[in-house]
Amino acid sequence: MVLMLFLSLSLSAQGRGGQVPSLTPKAAASVDLTGYWVSVVTEDWRWRMLTPPKGSFPSVPLNAEGRRIANAWDPAKDEAEGNECKAYGAAAILRMPTRLHVTWEDDNTLHIDTDAGSQTRRFHFGQPQPPAEASWQGYSVAAWEFAGPAGDQYGVGKNRTPGGALKVVTSHMKPGYLQKNGVPYSGNAVVTEYFDVAKAPNGDTWLLVTTIVDDPTYLAVAPSGAYGDQYGPFIRTTNFKHEPDGSKWNPTPCSAR
Repeated sequence: MVLMLFLSLSLSAQGRGGQVPSLTPKAAASVDLTGYWVSVVTEDWRWRMLTPPKGSFPSVPLNAEGRRIANAWDPAKDEAEGNECKAYGAAAILRMPTRLHVTWEDDNTLHIDTDAGSQTRRFHFGQPQPPAEASWQGYSVAAWEFAGPAGDQYGVGKNRTPGGALKVVTSHMKPGYLQKNGVPYSGNAVVTEYFDVAKAPNGDTWLLVTTIVDDPTYLAVAPSGAYGDQYGPFIRTTNFKHEPDGSKWNPTPCSAR
């Protein structure tokens, strides 16, 4: 009887393909990031909505070399060299007053367009091989994080629980600016981001992005002795509100000033 039961279960499983089918990253999403979002500037207004004057970077934990570079900022030089997009790279683009349009490019690639600077970011799930050449948006590897006990790669089955976040790690970036006034990050920088979605009591949907920038070249990793100094890594949280459609979408080119 035991043998007959085993054979019955085995044949039944084979009829269903023999195993639980793997979900693609798109199908396994722990949160829905798609649609249009607008940045809501609730902090650092004068450093985000306006181009700050040279030398204004009180909240950025720069080391001595980083401060030297920032104090030498020359937007005319950036324009002459075709580097108007230095403040629109992956380490800083989400701090711009911008709108996002998030879509799935395919089952394994999340596609994010920004209207500020007309930039495109691609979040690649799995471990594909990054390109050799650096770019403003670098190369981003993404993974879903699920609330509750750890399951398999995408939380399939009994271990999958509602809620979670998207973790994105970006490298292979061209050197750029953390602020539009020349506050630098280097080509050695690595950006780690966490994307969370939350519902407000009034029904609004919010996208909360925590950005962590590690840069051994320009960010301080030890006290300098100055009052109020902060130390790397550099962490910021940026808020976006969901919009019903793209009627306010307004792509604009990068600007160095």
